[in-house]
Amino acid sequence: MRVLVVEDEQLLADAVATGLRREAMAVDVVYDGAAALERIGVNDYDVVVLDRDLPLVHGDDVCRKIVELGMPTRVLMLTASGDVSDRVEGLEIGADDYLPKPFAFSELTARVRALGRRTSLPLPPVLERAGIKLDPNRREVFRDGKEVQLAPKEFAVLEVLMRSEGAVVSAEQLLEKAWDENTDPFTNVVRVTVMTLRRKLGEPPVIVTVPGSGYRI
Repeated sequence: MRVLVVEDEQLLADAVATGLRREAMAVDVVYDGAAALERIGVNDYDVVVLDRDLPLVHGDDVCRKIVELGMPTRVLMLTASGDVSDRVEGLEIGADDYLPKPFAFSELTARVRALGRRTSLPLPPVLERAGIKLDPNRREVFRDGKEVQLAPKEFAVLEVLMRSEGAVVSAEQLLEKAWDENTDPFTNVVRVTVMTLRRKLGEPPVIVTVPGSGYRI
C-alpha cells in the first residue's frame, strides 16, 4: 500500500511515516499543501493522510482537488479540532474518514488499512494462494500451515503479489507499491528482496520470474 502523509508539524509527520513504514507501507511525506498537490499529480497513492490546516494550500483545497480529479485515492483527514461540525464539513468536502488530534497510532493504522482496502477490488481479509496464507491485519504469513517470519519490505512485496491474484507484477510496480519515492529506480532492491522472500518461503518455489516482465505467484 502506498501512502502520502501531509502534515505541517514535521515531527508528527515523520513519526507517522516511520510507524506506517514499520507496518510494511510505502510512505512519502510532505509538509505543506502545495507539495501535496505536486505529489498527487505524479504518484498514485492508495491513501492520503491529510492535515486540514496546512500552509500554502489548505488541506480542504487539496482534498477537493483529489475529488475533482476523480482519483481512487482515499483521504483520511486530520485536525486539531474535534468538533462535530468540523468533522461533518471535512466529510462533505470529500474526505473518506476523519481523525481528530491527538490520536492513538493503532487507530490511525487501522483506519489507513481500512481505507486502503476500499481502493482495490474486494478481496477476503486473509489472502490465500499456492499454500500461502497472508493476514494483512495480523501481519502474519503461513506456508503450508507453518508461520514464516518476514521483514516489513518482504511482507509488502508478498502482499502485492498475492493481491495480483496470479497476474504478473513488474519490478517497477513493486517499487511503486512497496517502497517510497526516495528509492533509486535503478536499484536491484526488488530482485534482492524477491530472492530473500523465495528462500524464506521454502520449497517448492512459489514466486515465478517472468523474463522481461516481472513476478507472479
